[in-house]
Amino acid sequence: MPRRVSRPSRAAPGRPGGRGRPGPGSRWPYLLIAPAVLGMLYLLVYPLARAVLISFQDFRLRQLILGDADFVGLRNYQTLLGDPRFWEVVRRTFVFMTVSVVAIMVLSTLVALMTERLGRTARTVVLSSLVLVWAVPVVAATTVFQWLFHSEFGIVNETLTGLGLTSYEGRPWFAHGTSAFAIVVVLIVWQSVPFAAITLYSALVTVPAELYESARMDGAGGVRVFRSVTFPLIRPIFMLVLSLEVIWTFKAFVQIWVMTRGGPGEATTILPVYAVQTALAGQRYDLGSAASMLTVLLMSGVLVLYLRQLFRQEGEQP
Repeated sequence: MPRRVSRPSRAAPGRPGGRGRPGPGSRWPYLLIAPAVLGMLYLLVYPLARAVLISFQDFRLRQLILGDADFVGLRNYQTLLGDPRFWEVVRRTFVFMTVSVVAIMVLSTLVALMTERLGRTARTVVLSSLVLVWAVPVVAATTVFQWLFHSEFGIVNETLTGLGLTSYEGRPWFAHGTSAFAIVVVLIVWQSVPFAAITLYSALVTVPAELYESARMDGAGGVRVFRSVTFPLIRPIFMLVLSLEVIWTFKAFVQIWVMTRGGPGEATTILPVYAVQTALAGQRYDLGSAASMLTVLLMSGVLVLYLRQLFRQEGEQP
C-alpha cells in the first residue's frame, strides 16, 4: 500500500509561527508607530510644555544662558493682563481675524460656485491657478506684495497714477496704519482663498443635480436655491473650513513680520507679533511665553464657543 505523506500543519493566523496578523499581545504595531509618536512629542508637545513652563518663570537672557530660572507663579500673566497695550492688541487681533475670515469665506464660496458652473477647460484652468497660488511660499508672496505697493517702483502706484490719480504718485503705503493693515488683510485673503475655494468646490460637486432641478421647477431663484438646497448640504464642510481659517488667521505671523514687523507704530501688531516683540524687546522670554499662552487660550475659547454653537444648531435640526 502506498504510504501517506504527512504535510506540515500550518499555524493559525495570529499565532506564533503563522503569517497572519500579529496577535493581541504583539508589540510590533507599537514599535512601528513609535518613531512617529516620538517625533510628534518632540516637535509639538515639548515646545508647548517648555513655553508653559517659561511663562511661570523669571526667564531672561541670564536665565537662558545659566539655566537658573526661578518660578514666579502668575506674575507674568498679571503683568500682561494689567497692560492696556495688551488689550489693544487683543482688540486689533479680533478685528483682523473677523475681517479676514469673512472676506475669505465670501470670496471662496463665490469662486467655488463659479467654478462649478464653468466648462471643463475653464474649470481646469481655474483650479490649476488656485493650486499654483496656494503653492507659493509665504515669504515669496509677502515679498511680491511689498514690491507691488513700493512707493517708488510699485506697480500699484504706477497704475493709479496712469489712471489720472496723481495723488498716489510715490505714495508710501506702509507708512500709514490703515493702508498697511488693509494690505496685510489682502495678502492673508489672497493666500487663504485657494484652499477654501477648492475644498468648497469639492463639496459642491457632491450635491445631486436632481435637487437643483426640483428647486428651479418650484420657481426658486439662485439665492433661494443656495440657501435652501446647496448650503444645508455643504454646511459641515463649510464649517470645517471656517474653523481652519479662524485658526490660521488668528496665528498669522510670518506675513506681518516680514512685511511690516507690526508697524507703522502698532497698526498691524496682532497677538503672535506682540508675543515675539515682547520676547525680543528686552529679552523678556517669560512675558513672550505668557503672551503666547494667552493667545492659545483665546483662540481655543473662540473655537470652543463656535463649535458649541454649531453642535447646538445641529441638534436642533430635525
